Amino acid sequence: MTSKPDSKPDWGNQFRLVASEKWKAKSAAMGQPVTNALVEYARPAPGMQVLDLASGTGEPAISLASRVGAHGHVTALDLSAGLLEIAAQRAQARGLKNFTTQQADAHGLPFPDNSFDLATSRFGVMFFRDPVLVFQELRRVLRTGARACFLAWGPFDQPYWQSMMGVVHRHVGGPLLQPDGPDPFRFAAPGSLSAVFRSAGFNAVEEETKTLPWTWPGPVEEVWEQAQAVAVPFRPMLERVPAEKWPEIHAEVHAAVRQYSDGEKVAFGASVVLASGKK
Repeated sequence: MTSKPDSKPDWGNQFRLVASEKWKAKSAAMGQPVTNALVEYARPAPGMQVLDLASGTGEPAISLASRVGAHGHVTALDLSAGLLEIAAQRAQARGLKNFTTQQADAHGLPFPDNSFDLATSRFGVMFFRDPVLVFQELRRVLRTGARACFLAWGPFDQPYWQSMMGVVHRHVGGPLLQPDGPDPFRFAAPGSLSAVFRSAGFNAVEEETKTLPWTWPGPVEEVWEQAQAVAVPFRPMLERVPAEKWPEIHAEVHAAVRQYSDGEKVAFGASVVLASGKK
């Protein structure tokens, strides 16, 4: 492992793309219970036209495509063409014919009014520049009575984050995240995501916080390597670590993560926010 991560804070940078490809199977396994929870929450039905925002490497879009059937369709939208290429390859490997990707900015959706029966996003809403604008755009492209269902991270104070990024932060101090940068915990406070739905004109707004399985199927060293590779919002903090401090930090992180490991897998659990609204 290199002593210091080397990547710009860019969702589609080559370093992250390589990491996404390297860890795709294990990352998918870790995220599957969260994906399943969002899919069940969204209640997709055969024949639905579905839009998945900030789809990245393809979930929950791929899982939704398997639920809406041959007469339904799922469009996976993201800013990163590279991540969407991985999503397309995953869908193709599953033989899905009702799945397409669309590179676009969610702040200006390239679809006509009243195009979709359902919209979803997993771990994407926290990073929109103007969430209310995105939700207004989303409401425009949804049909009357259609739902938008989102899943966001709960608080930083939970095992997955504290055992890794929390350890780094204790060593280097300064801001955990850049004040003007992406914030995974933007909607951790109860009611904050619901407020965006209401501001954008959605009705029948619901919100709940749940703890779901979040398990890495491998050793502690591996999940720490993966976390450093894909944790774009924390790059500025990671880049503040002096090279001579990394051995100590690695050892401390490994010890912290080992609390959740049985030697074969690391079972963190994840506190997440589920929220929805209806047009």
